[in-house]
Amino acid sequence: MSGLVLLTGAAGRIGAVLRGGLPERGWALRSLDVVPMADPRPGEEHVVADVTDPAAMAEAVSGASAVVHLAGVSSESTWAAVSHANIDGTHCVLEAARRAGVPRVVLASSNHATGFTPRPASGLLREDDGLPRPDTFYGVSKVAVEALGSLYADRYGLDVVCLRIGTALPEPTTTRHLSTWLSPTDQVSLVDAALRAPSPGFAVVWGVSANSRTWWDLTAARALGYQPADDAEVFAGALVEVHGEPDLADPVHGRVGGEFTTAEFDAEHFEERA
Repeated sequence: MSGLVLLTGAAGRIGAVLRGGLPERGWALRSLDVVPMADPRPGEEHVVADVTDPAAMAEAVSGASAVVHLAGVSSESTWAAVSHANIDGTHCVLEAARRAGVPRVVLASSNHATGFTPRPASGLLREDDGLPRPDTFYGVSKVAVEALGSLYADRYGLDVVCLRIGTALPEPTTTRHLSTWLSPTDQVSLVDAALRAPSPGFAVVWGVSANSRTWWDLTAARALGYQPADDAEVFAGALVEVHGEPDLADPVHGRVGGEFTTAEFDAEHFEERA
């Protein structure tokens, strides 16, 4: 596959990484966000639009060969905010792609779709190990994102790849991140693989680097052609010296969703802030 890729949420943290890396892999980008791009790049198309606007999305997908959908609320918030941006927005993107004949959509899911799953004491978690166990409204929205992707793949024949993204930061900042880190280089490699994989149908894959301490099985991601280059272990010495080794009895380290499973992320706290 080649051609123009519509990148939603392009002004965000991962979007900025992909705007730098995907053109180097040969992809032409149409970058969309609700705010203008702060750092326009040569040859890049820019669109200011809301992914929940059907008319705007119909225009945005025109002529695209694929969509990489990152736009939405990126952490916990109120149900109204999360459901509108993440669930309604994803439905709008998929429907626009279907109507325009765009054959492939890559969806940003999250490890928080399975946040209450216990971290295994040994072995690795596969994508299909158990039922979804979201840790927040945000996690619920990512379960819905995956379900919508499955529907559009089965009913309409789209190729849909859902990326259960871990910790997408320039470098790990906590000992939990030694397991969950997805480096900037590997962010680009993972999305590039999801765009190029021949006939993936519907796929859900973990989005992490080749971390020595990972608890997520990358077999499905590697089957797409993903070849992670980085390992968070190079940061382990400094982080363990400050924070100590992870304690699996602590929910932050003992559950997939980490701190998202703690009382700090109770919905009532976010309703109070609204």
